[in-house]
Amino acid sequence: MAKKNPTGATHETIVADVRAGNIAPVYYLMGEESYYIDHVADFLLDSLLRPEERDFNLITLFGAETDATAVVQAAMGFPMGAERMVVMVKEAQNLKDLAPLEAYLKQPQPTSVLILCHKNGVLDRRKGVVKLLEKHGVLMESAKLRDYQLATWVKNYVQRKKATIEPQAAEMLADFVGADLSRLSGEIDKLLLSAKLSIISLGLVQEHIGVSKEFNIFELLDALGKKDVVKVNRIANYFDKNPKKNPIQMVLPALFRFFSQLMLAYYTPGTKSPREIASWVGVSDWQAERNILPAMRLYSGRKVMDIIGQIRRTDAKSKGVDNPAIESGDLMKELLFFILH
Repeated sequence: MAKKNPTGATHETIVADVRAGNIAPVYYLMGEESYYIDHVADFLLDSLLRPEERDFNLITLFGAETDATAVVQAAMGFPMGAERMVVMVKEAQNLKDLAPLEAYLKQPQPTSVLILCHKNGVLDRRKGVVKLLEKHGVLMESAKLRDYQLATWVKNYVQRKKATIEPQAAEMLADFVGADLSRLSGEIDKLLLSAKLSIISLGLVQEHIGVSKEFNIFELLDALGKKDVVKVNRIANYFDKNPKKNPIQMVLPALFRFFSQLMLAYYTPGTKSPREIASWVGVSDWQAERNILPAMRLYSGRKVMDIIGQIRRTDAKSKGVDNPAIESGDLMKELLFFILH
């Protein structure tokens, strides 16, 4: 039984619907984040066809090698020895004309499920095919997570694996691996193989990604938040001597994110408790209490605004703008001196 899907389908709603027996005739999976597109496509295939049914009932096409007419023709076929046929279209972003799909959506083959995987982009929502997908099928957009959402995603992923991760370990892992969820999930899976008692500790993450326990971006942010001049200078000197491990292109975004969060924290409504700040800024309670609140006591809003501007100027100089000769290490030391004084 097909179920009309409302605008804003997510991988969670699709999984829940399919498990409840509500299977749509067409799934269009699109977006910049390929992780959920692959996850949902694999889930649908596993749910709709048993392995022994796939030889005769699974058709896989590639958008660059076919067209929408051929896709529709494949979907109009009939299953052999199975309840349904599945047509999987990979790289659907390369399909040039979706008019045949529009016609098919008005009267889809009841014994077929068509799955289109459109990566690195989205359909123009003004097109008629989008309205038809939302009415007769399922349209899912998989957007890239923002940086501040990554640590929470890591924590939730680990919890689904029946394990736990220390808050600072989640922050470090998210920051060093970045927003590639496929890579991030892979790194977590590797860590879980080495984790004791199903707990991913900060030390395990540091060991796994080769980060110095004393000289890293997180320790730098912690020292800046407390205005620990001696520690900041020690870390700056270490970064200068180890530029490949701590390139300025990695450090500057972390500094910008921290001071941008600090700037936003000043505008938190209410009593500015750790929980209120965390909710307003979009960080964990732990991060608000450990990093943001102490820094709010030491930096004025005006100073933070000046720091953000200086980070931008340093970033431009690191890329050669108005900077004929200053090395990255010296640029970083100048920036840290400005922040602290």
